[in-house]
Amino acid sequence: MRTSDHADQPDIRPSAPDLTTPISGGTGPAEPVAIGVAALIRQRLGECSPAERRVARALLAAYPAAGLGTVAALAERAEVSAPTVLRFLSRLGFGGYPEFQRALRDELTERETSPLTAYRAAERTGEHPAGALARAAASLPEAVARTLAEVPQGEVDAAARLFADQQLRVTAFGGRFSGLLAHYLVLHLMQVRGGSRLLPDSPVGRTDMLVDVGRRDLVALFDFRRYEEPTLALARQVTARGARVVLFTDRWLSPVAGLAEVVLPGRVESPSLYDSFVPALALVETVVAAVIDRLGPAAGTRLKAMEQTQQEFHIG
Repeated sequence: MRTSDHADQPDIRPSAPDLTTPISGGTGPAEPVAIGVAALIRQRLGECSPAERRVARALLAAYPAAGLGTVAALAERAEVSAPTVLRFLSRLGFGGYPEFQRALRDELTERETSPLTAYRAAERTGEHPAGALARAAASLPEAVARTLAEVPQGEVDAAARLFADQQLRVTAFGGRFSGLLAHYLVLHLMQVRGGSRLLPDSPVGRTDMLVDVGRRDLVALFDFRRYEEPTLALARQVTARGARVVLFTDRWLSPVAGLAEVVLPGRVESPSLYDSFVPALALVETVVAAVIDRLGPAAGTRLKAMEQTQQEFHIG
């Protein structure tokens, strides 16, 4: 990331921003699905030249703030030329820097949406929505289907490879609500591979767990919009010590994405004012299934040992 700018090959792309990815399968045509600027950057990273990848990493490392300044400031941050920044944006499908910044600002508005904001918006429209069951039937299956269609197979494979590596100690942490997903993941990993734990709430317990964090640690973080600063701070601290991070987040991508080795974004469409974690839960279960596949007979051996120990110690 510190070498001089490379000459890039010209790349002809449509001028309209491509913030969509097709859902495959079914009998009808592919349906475009908005995935967000940060997710688009990660999706296209493998197509980029070395210099363009520096722009991508600079954006993701300080997202979205790095893209809200001038072209010159972003070029300086990435240690590339201003034309390289513009070529990178063209590769993403943007017609220019102003178009890219408009997309970022629109995304910022979405990222900051809270339940109270949604409630007030519903009050202003005066609409009378269908019943909760009908709304759930309309939104949740589609949100899960889109999440599973949009998440890159390579990211799922990479997450499974890391979680199945029993040389790595797994620690999981989430926010006020997403902490439930962290707990769910750990309960499964305890059964099929061991060496997995939640980050404790108590200061002494947390200090004890983090004092030895290093290269043999894998940290699973859950962070969704209205992102929580303690989660980002934790990611910075553990990666500085050599730990690796797997991030479960939404399609706008938590700031932790710039530090994570693997990023698994999910959609959040919901029948209520709150973002739904149903798609994220589907991602967790998909990763658990992939981990079990990768572990093979070792998962069965661990499950058998867990059951025997449960009986031996009369654990309910």
